[in-house]
Amino acid sequence: MAMGSLSDEDDFNPEINTTPLVDVMLVLLIIFIMTIPVMNHAVKLDLPRAANQPNEVKPETINVSIDAAGQVYWNNEILDESQLAARVADAAKVTPQPELHLRAERTTPYEKVAQVMAAAQSGGLTKMGFVTEAPKK
Repeated sequence: MAMGSLSDEDDFNPEINTTPLVDVMLVLLIIFIMTIPVMNHAVKLDLPRAANQPNEVKPETINVSIDAAGQVYWNNEILDESQLAARVADAAKVTPQPELHLRAERTTPYEKVAQVMAAAQSGGLTKMGFVTEAPKK
């Protein structure tokens, strides 16, 4: 019982045949060489230039301040509650609607801040922001 023979008839060739691989790579190279100029082809035009400035009307800002005693200021002018409601209603009718910037001292009771916010909301103002100080380093 012979397991194998030492004859030259069944030679095993361990080398890889790279000819098909080279053929495929050359075909791909030719395809890429042909398609790249088509992708970069563009017509050079000298187009006219025009300047355009948007005509946006920026809304004014209303500074409402509340001091520690609860006194309300409308752009540095002292107001009471009825005057505040009237001013908010007038400001809500303006187009574009102004932004309300609310400033309050640190020791102001929150109730007074909430009353001013409620007056602004009931008067029809929709844009409101809180102004704070950056911490000092």
